[in-house]
Amino acid sequence: MRANYHTHTWRCQHAGGTEREYVEAAIESGMEVLGFADHSPYPLQEGYVSRIRMRIDQLEDYVHTLEELREEYRDDIELHIGLEAEYFPARFSQLLELIADYPIEYLILGQHSLDEECPGSVYCGAPTTDGSLLVRYVDQVLEGLDTGRFLYLAHPDLFHYTGDAEFYDKEMLRLIHGAMERDIPLELNFLGLEQKRNYPNGRFWELVGQEKARVIYGCDAHQKECVFKPEVYAEAEDWAKRYQLDVIREPLKLS
Repeated sequence: MRANYHTHTWRCQHAGGTEREYVEAAIESGMEVLGFADHSPYPLQEGYVSRIRMRIDQLEDYVHTLEELREEYRDDIELHIGLEAEYFPARFSQLLELIADYPIEYLILGQHSLDEECPGSVYCGAPTTDGSLLVRYVDQVLEGLDTGRFLYLAHPDLFHYTGDAEFYDKEMLRLIHGAMERDIPLELNFLGLEQKRNYPNGRFWELVGQEKARVIYGCDAHQKECVFKPEVYAEAEDWAKRYQLDVIREPLKLS
């Protein structure tokens, strides 16, 4: 595996280890490119404190730490600085203003909740038979991709719909076709594979293969050991073969 753009840090409050440990693990695996995309700080409603993302006041240290490591390891690996962010329509412009003064090279879209993260919001990984929520998920993701700010779509099959299979296919095809029209790769998520989550969803990836959408591997590393695990990579390769996925093998061009 030559490149991974989905790497977290301790700042998101649910990952461990130092950035240096992640970098050295990537080098040891033979990786050529490592991108950090920790859960983005977000200007959410006043008084709400997120427990799944870095604080706004940690962004400067995040960038500074990665810039120093990029210089230190410049002869060993290519490092990039990104963020994983949701698309919250009412707050997204504020997020862009927040990061505008920092050398953030890319964003990946990881739509973990609808509307915005706050008490009572819909978590996309919670099982539901409510088709209207699935429609909202697809609508919100496509609207986010329309901003032109996202490099790719992380765990696109995160939404845990357990209702009618034909309806699921219809909406997921809408998402897949929308990503293809916008030339956005879809991520096969290694964390989901390793932890046997509801994603990757075999039916979703069967549709992806049939439609010949572009696919990218994402380690979604929250621990240094997960930057690259050969056994998880091998499982991903099995999925790619089974569903005839068009996997991107070359590092992405970020400039």
